[in-house]
Amino acid sequence: MSPTRILIGVDGSESSIDALRRGAVIAAALNAPLEAIMTWDYPSIMAGYYPAAEWSPESDARQTLEDAVTKAFPGNRPSGLTLTLRMGPPSRTLIEESKNAAMLVLGSRGHGGFVGLLLGSVSATCAEHAHCPVLIMHLPQEQTAPRADADMEPRKP
Repeated sequence: MSPTRILIGVDGSESSIDALRRGAVIAAALNAPLEAIMTWDYPSIMAGYYPAAEWSPESDARQTLEDAVTKAFPGNRPSGLTLTLRMGPPSRTLIEESKNAAMLVLGSRGHGGFVGLLLGSVSATCAEHAHCPVLIMHLPQEQTAPRADADMEPRKP
């Protein structure tokens, strides 16, 4: 693990896909290795429940990571891109991985709804506790709302 690697936290959300794209630009500019990492764990609701033998949260995470990379770089992955899966909670795992990174790049929010409220805390926790600089990517706001000053008349002297 190179201490110069650019580490991208991926969860399949649009902001993490944007983080992948930005991380690739940074890695290319610094001539640094690029690593996309996704964490997985058994859902806590599974206590005492045994899912079908063919279901695997690790396999789901692997597919989500592959899909995110394909969406971020359709037909042209950055050379040297490494894909990594780690079992464990996202914040703790990313903070531990940041010990061997030059930068950690994350999306500002994961998936929406109630889960999204919790996933936003991953980027905040990593920003506070990571062992390297953290870049948090925000998706551009839609331009549907007019600017606050768009309808203002110029003041007359």
